[in-house]
Amino acid sequence: MLNRRNFLTAAVGVAAAGGLAACAKKDDTASSSSSGDGSKAISLGFSQVGSESGWRSANTDSVKSAAKEAGYSLKFSDAQQKQENQISAIRSYIAQKVDVIAFSPVVVTGWDAVLKEAKAAKIPVVLTDRSVETSDESLYVTLVGSDFTDEGRRAAKILEKVIAKAGLKGAVKIAQLEGTTGAAPAIERAKGFKEVMDADHASDWKVVVSQTGDFTRAGGKQVMAAFLQSNPDINVLFAHNDDMAIGAIQSIEAAGKKPGTDILIVSIDGVKDGFVAMSEGKINAIVECNPLLGPQLMDVVKKVKDGETVERWIKTKEGDFMQDQAKAALPTRKY
Repeated sequence: MLNRRNFLTAAVGVAAAGGLAACAKKDDTASSSSSGDGSKAISLGFSQVGSESGWRSANTDSVKSAAKEAGYSLKFSDAQQKQENQISAIRSYIAQKVDVIAFSPVVVTGWDAVLKEAKAAKIPVVLTDRSVETSDESLYVTLVGSDFTDEGRRAAKILEKVIAKAGLKGAVKIAQLEGTTGAAPAIERAKGFKEVMDADHASDWKVVVSQTGDFTRAGGKQVMAAFLQSNPDINVLFAHNDDMAIGAIQSIEAAGKKPGTDILIVSIDGVKDGFVAMSEGKINAIVECNPLLGPQLMDVVKKVKDGETVERWIKTKEGDFMQDQAKAALPTRKY
């Protein structure tokens, strides 16, 4: 995985053509036809991962509303968590000669070919939320998103507080619900958590079982049920997102255990439903990952279109929350 902090600023572009995959959801309705001053609106092609979670839905709403407010002509597609759909969407945007392409990559690898097509067409590419691994760092301009490795570290650090507050003694037996296999947040959140665990808790913490739940509630529920069958003595759950944690809670309760007490739960995201579960004592702590990237993305798109230099990685602001903060934060949750 390339270190996003060490990337150099570069401009990007694209070329070639292709039809949007029939199974991908496509919304080419323009947000606006002009910029408000009589000039042609910036055209932005945006390919979203899918709609697998509350976080993703909030992210999509943020992008659409921010594009409308900025007066951009937005061409939107939902890849339904399939890389081939995103590649087809990007090629469609190239064929339509949009001003800027942005996308949130399903997985980290396999993008070089389409990004090289992009570079040849001189259409700048901006990554949102997730990073990619590429042989050529000039194939995209910037990433607007979070530090997933740090989120994993923070999850481990806040788990220390949760364990202390709960008075848990003895071995900490952790079940890990991973995000989509090959996706940047899944890889990096697991990495950051393991860094802290190996450095500070090699003797008392152990991940006894770990499997992907694909960032979905249904996946979290199904996988957690299997975890409890194979490892009934699990006493901690680390979920890579709130939706999987909420699904897991259903299986924990079905097994006759009390989530947040019998099994301590730490998750990442901070969507409203996660805060509701935390206010009910079912999730012990949440590491926030802010989905409201739309305004930042539109600002970057304008700068890129105008030929301005932008930072290689534009990070979001995030916080950490425990149960005693949940009820106070709920009235202000926007996602």
